Order: sequence, then C-alpha cells, then structure tokens
Amino acid sequence: MLSQGIIQAAYVIAALLFIFSLQGLSKQETAKSGNIYGIIGMVIALIATVSSITGGFHWIVIAMILGAAIGLYLAKKVEMTQMPELVALLHSFVGMAAVLVGFNSYLDPHIALFTGGELTVHLVEIFIGVFIGAVTFSGSVVAFGKLNGRISSKALMLPNKHYLNLAAIIVSIILMIGFVHLEAGFVAFMCLLIMTLIAFAFGVHLVASIGGADMPVVISMLNSYSGWAAAAAGFMLSNDLLIVTGALVGSSGAILSYIMCKAMNRSFISVIAGGFGNDASAASSSDEDMGEYREMQPVDVAQVLKEARSVIIVPGYGMAVAQAQGAVSNITEKLRNMGIEVRFGIHPVAGRLPGHMNVLLAEAKVPYDIVLEMDEINEDFPETDVVWVIGANDTVNPAAEEDPNSPIAGMPVLEVWKAKTVIISKRSMNTGYAGVQNPLFFKENSYMLFGDAKASVEKVLQDI
Repeated sequence: MLSQGIIQAAYVIAALLFIFSLQGLSKQETAKSGNIYGIIGMVIALIATVSSITGGFHWIVIAMILGAAIGLYLAKKVEMTQMPELVALLHSFVGMAAVLVGFNSYLDPHIALFTGGELTVHLVEIFIGVFIGAVTFSGSVVAFGKLNGRISSKALMLPNKHYLNLAAIIVSIILMIGFVHLEAGFVAFMCLLIMTLIAFAFGVHLVASIGGADMPVVISMLNSYSGWAAAAAGFMLSNDLLIVTGALVGSSGAILSYIMCKAMNRSFISVIAGGFGNDASAASSSDEDMGEYREMQPVDVAQVLKEARSVIIVPGYGMAVAQAQGAVSNITEKLRNMGIEVRFGIHPVAGRLPGHMNVLLAEAKVPYDIVLEMDEINEDFPETDVVWVIGANDTVNPAAEEDPNSPIAGMPVLEVWKAKTVIISKRSMNTGYAGVQNPLFFKENSYMLFGDAKASVEKVLQDI
C-alpha cells in the first residue's frame, strides 16, 4: 500500500495528464497524443486508487480484469459508425455508478462518523449525486435506443411536458429537504428511493422529448452529465481525482454542447428542455410538391469530376454507415493528382457524434489541411464547380434557410446548392434523421446517385 502523500502526488499527475489530453483532443493533429496522455493518466489513477484500498483487494482485481476484457472486446468489435451509440451506453454506466455509490454511501455504517453540518453536506452530496446519476443513466439508455434505431428518432410530445419536468424537479427538492431533515431511517431511505425513480423517469422524458436532428447535442450534453455524476461520486467517496476529472468532463461537455447549439442556431435551454424536435414529418413536404429529381450514373459522375476545376465533398452519416471513406480518399488523391482542387466541408453536427466525420477522414488518410469546417467553406460554394454530398441530408437542407415553417428553420447548413453542380449520393429518396424532406434533391443543378455509398464511390473511382 502506497503512502497517502504518494497517492495524492499521483492524483495530481493524473489530473494534469487529463488536462493535456483534453487540450490534445481539441485538434486533429494532436488527437493521437491527447489519447496517449489520457491513457497514461488513467493508468496512474487506477494504480494509485487500487493501492489505497485496504480490504477486498481480490474483488477489485476481478472487476478490473472483467472490465478490461469487455472493453477490449468492444473496442475490436464496434465499428466507427456505432461509436455514437457506444458513447451513449458508456455514459449510462457512469450514471448508474453514481447511483450505486450514492446508495452505498448512505447505507455505509461509517456515515455515523458525520455529525452536524458535515452530515448535512454529505447527505446533500448523496442526494444530488444520485439524482444526476439517475438522470444520466436513463437519458443515456434512451439516447442509445434512438441512435441504434430501437427507439423512434421523433420527439416525444406529452401534454404539458414542461410542467411535468418542472413538477419532477420540485418534488425532488421537497424529497431532498425531507431526506436531509430525517437523516436516517426508513422514511429517509424512501425519500431517496422515490427521488431515484422520479429521476429515472425524468431522464427518459428529457431525452425522449428531443428530436433526431439534435442527437449530437444530446450526446455531448449526456457527456457533461456523466462528468458531473462522476464529480458527485468523487465528493461522496472523498476522492479528489474523481472530483477533478468529473469537473473536467462536465465542463468540457457543457462547453461543447453550447458551441454546437450556437452552430445550429438553437437555444441550449430549448434543446435540453425538448423545445426542438417536434414531429417533423407533419411539416415536411412530399416529393410531388417539390417536382422531379434527376439521376446520374457513376460514369457520368466520374466525367463531371474530371472536368471540374474545384470540388467540395460533403460527407455525412451515410458515408460512415457504408464505410466509404477509404474509396473517397482514393478519389481525392486521384483528382488532386490531376490538378483539381478538392476539399471537404464538415458541418459541426455531421454524423451523430461531434467530430465523427473528422475521425473517419483522418482514418482514411485524408490530409487535415483540406478538411474544413462549415464556417470556413460556406462562402466558397458559389465559386465551386462540383459539390459531392455523400450520405449527408439534414446538414445540407436549404429548407433551414428558405422555409420558416420547417422544423429545422434557422439551423445553419452547408449551402451546397449554390455550387454549379451538386451530386447527392443516397440509397433512396427517404428523409434524413430529422424526418424532414430535402428540397435540394429537386433543384435544377442537383443530381441523385442512388445506391450504397461505398459501391457507388468505388464505381466512380474505377471510371476515373
């Protein structure tokens, strides 16, 4: 067993490494080193924490071995396209851990050592920690279901839903007052238990009320929740590193959620309260209302690309699902060798996880310097010969700017329709994840390339 001084020093080093990790992960060029810092920090944190345990060491070792085995299995099995739902599921683990730590802290006989103000603070920590953990757990499970298609992406619209949320919070506050006042006993325990059930329901309703188009924001929001849940667990366990780490995750997740909401022209409060994401299908127009679409074959796409001077490729979740990024990278290389300018336009919420497209393109060896964010490239579309949209839908929907009644009205989008020619790779004419029809498909300068994205791109590559 290590001395307390060495353990605290290890915690400080681990905390610094976590900060360096976050800093590294903020840029594609330094993301790998950021991951390495995080791994080293976590190894140090685990060794220091395990070294501080005085009893039941064998159970901890068994749990770590099982956890490591499951983690390695998932890391090898899960595709990049499944990462958003995996992240949501991992957030639920953090939430449930906070709930279990809270109940264990309350039932621990050592709680008798706390008296007066110390006991009051500890009970408040337990109550708030369990509440945050329960909301994180149930909300993350619903997000997981939405992302893998087991739960509808449409927003749940219960009557007076905001009043239901408000009632849940008010009742939880009343239960906390009773819990802290009673301190111990069956009634106090029931206050904690009832609040936990309310928090579970609150988390389900909170995320279910958010529409599919906002799911990337939901993921970052749940990331923030999981951080605060971990910090709350740190307070309950008197673990300084867990408090610092949880605060880092919580604050960075909140900042990311705010940035994404700003990029989507959404109010953060509106999104987390379920103010956006109403039944989009009712507001979307039918194909017949918008006119006829035009289709293009792979050989024609190849010819158009070879004749262009500038090309912008806009990837979306469809590219990720089809795993077409490798073929897209090969086409990019061939076109650039022909002297054609090729760049990529990435929307802040492309895919279903922040940075999803950037990771896929980096994995496919696409140069960092030609992968540009929406704000950097939007002004260049009018001077662009060809835009190739591969699997994106809602992020290139002109209805966001042209239709004030659209569910995505006001959301900043990539203005691809301003280019001379737009090619859209899709499996069918179905709507995107937000359930909104896209007028882009029917514009005079737009052409549809139907089929699996990977197969279509590979055919275009052969023709080039």
